[in-house]
Amino acid sequence: MAKKVTFLGLGVMGFPMAGHLAAAGHEVAVYNRTTSRAEAWVAKHGGRQERTPAAAAKGASLVFACVGNDDDLRSIVYGETGALAGMEKGAVFIDHTTASAEVAREIAAAAAESNLHFLDAPVSGGQAGAENGKLTVMVGGEPPIFEQAKPVIDSYARSCVLMGPVGSGQLTKMVNQICIAGLLQGLSEGMNFAQRAGLDGKRVVEVISKGAAQSWQMDNRALTMLEGEFDFGFAVDWMRKDLGICLAEAKTNGARLPVTALVDQFYAQVQARGGQRWDTSSLIQLLAKD
Repeated sequence: MAKKVTFLGLGVMGFPMAGHLAAAGHEVAVYNRTTSRAEAWVAKHGGRQERTPAAAAKGASLVFACVGNDDDLRSIVYGETGALAGMEKGAVFIDHTTASAEVAREIAAAAAESNLHFLDAPVSGGQAGAENGKLTVMVGGEPPIFEQAKPVIDSYARSCVLMGPVGSGQLTKMVNQICIAGLLQGLSEGMNFAQRAGLDGKRVVEVISKGAAQSWQMDNRALTMLEGEFDFGFAVDWMRKDLGICLAEAKTNGARLPVTALVDQFYAQVQARGGQRWDTSSLIQLLAKD
């Protein structure tokens, strides 16, 4: 059934995600800090644009958000113009931002005080996944609230799974980023090794991608790595933000992340080379011949 929903944050992920909600027949209100972005969305998809998160959230049963970090999230949630102030009792705030588990629990508590509900629901799949409606969504929250929101989230998800109580979605996303960091460093070293050994890198990928070395990163990034192309995809700045969240959480739970910490410093070197907006596969640049 069509619902009145709100989407806060129309970046490279939020813009197409909100578009899928509109395409599914939901009545969508949007807010974006840069108003021209919201105007462009309404021009393309219809719906309505509001000047504050509170105004956008008014009357919506589900309020979605996808912004940059913990502080960005707090800025659209709290205060007289924040989303919680505009939401009606029983509505659900669903956060797709990759943020800390701490801020998820914080906002969940604030929502509960106003008789609202909260799900932390970070996503994986990148811009392409958002545009194609094939994101993986990992969710933390109460099962009845998840079941209420899942059919709507499915508008842009190929997989949407409840991982546990509030914060579990963010913790699962941290596992995702930890694994990706190690994979990309290994892929970078492998591709660089192939080149230095005089092998045809493309043929190497063709062969080993059919075996145990296969991964999404290999299938989608190995060839562009070999070509030195990085002007697309998930930016190094974003990955450093995410790995910082992982490393901070590890200090709390006692997990050892030696490879993650090392790769994070490699990304710092990529940033120092001017690669802040390069794709995360740009790690191979640090191994290139001078």
